[in-house]
Amino acid sequence: MTPGTAGATGPEGTPETHGEWRGWREATRHALYGPEGFYRVGAEGPAGHFRTSVHASPLFAGAVARLLCRVDEALGRPAALDFVDMAAGRGELVTGVLAALPAGVAARTRAYAVEVAARPAGLDRRVRWLAEPPPGVTGLLFANEWLDNVPVEVAEVDAGGVARRVLVRGDGAERLGEPVTGAEAEWLARWWPLTGEEGLRAEIGLPRDEAWASAVAALDGGDGGLAVAVDYAHTAAGRPPFGTLTGFREGRETEPVPDGSCDITAHVALDACAAAHTARCAPGRAPRDALVRPQREVLRALGVTGARPPLALASTDPAAYVRGLASASQAAELTAPGGLGDFAWLLQPVGAVDAAALLVDVADHEEQ
Repeated sequence: MTPGTAGATGPEGTPETHGEWRGWREATRHALYGPEGFYRVGAEGPAGHFRTSVHASPLFAGAVARLLCRVDEALGRPAALDFVDMAAGRGELVTGVLAALPAGVAARTRAYAVEVAARPAGLDRRVRWLAEPPPGVTGLLFANEWLDNVPVEVAEVDAGGVARRVLVRGDGAERLGEPVTGAEAEWLARWWPLTGEEGLRAEIGLPRDEAWASAVAALDGGDGGLAVAVDYAHTAAGRPPFGTLTGFREGRETEPVPDGSCDITAHVALDACAAAHTARCAPGRAPRDALVRPQREVLRALGVTGARPPLALASTDPAAYVRGLASASQAAELTAPGGLGDFAWLLQPVGAVDAAALLVDVADHEEQ
């Protein structure tokens, strides 16, 4: 039994939004993105509360830059190549990607950062700061740990075997609300079926499907390319029985409390997100297959191998040997099982791009 939910469906006929009780989607939206929300205040940004691959090592931005170069090649090196960084935080990834690009590619690249927070001072002038993805994108749209922060409703099975919306107060206390119906019930039935066992929970990923399909549509208006979502994720073959809703504050996992003091996140049903884009495509224009792969596999295909430098280098060039050891350590963190390596990458091609072909490992001198 989930704490705070026993016998708490509320008085008959009382609206669920009465008083302090709200669905998790509304509560999270206000807590994260409201005027005093978690993502709008604080100079340190998300990096002050949790460590992402972007913050772990510049190798991650280098791998994304290499992927952008491969997309560029697949598109025939267009005159203008776009890189869109979704949920850009303080612009760390887009800055790192621009720095890692070969000069000739960087000269053709239009860089965008999409973020609800204000543009940080001192950001590279080449980066355009937007609240929504730009239309007509040709290139790479990259969303690192964005979808997990798109607010969703939470459902829980009651004692009678009925899936109900979970309501929450500002202090994190919960109770059960009305039964899940309509499009949300259809989503659960298709993507996260709940049996009649009391206490089973699910996050209803419909808003994430819609957000992802809308973002990918930016590529439909251009000459195509690739959209990538990177997140902790699950698929229909292995949904967690009690959901994944949690919070993060100052580097530690904590109870999710929708008062603006912590990040609120839940793992993403990336298979549902991929299908949402496909469903929007016109008949007869089915897109190429999307891929979902573990981060360790994708990064290794993009040159982040974690190989240690040869010991002989310690004698001939000690400084290079030390740099090589540091790089190997960072690569190990990015690809580690049980850690960042367990993140999933959804690679969704638009147009003529073949996602699988982008992950064929190429020797550095050949790629250049």
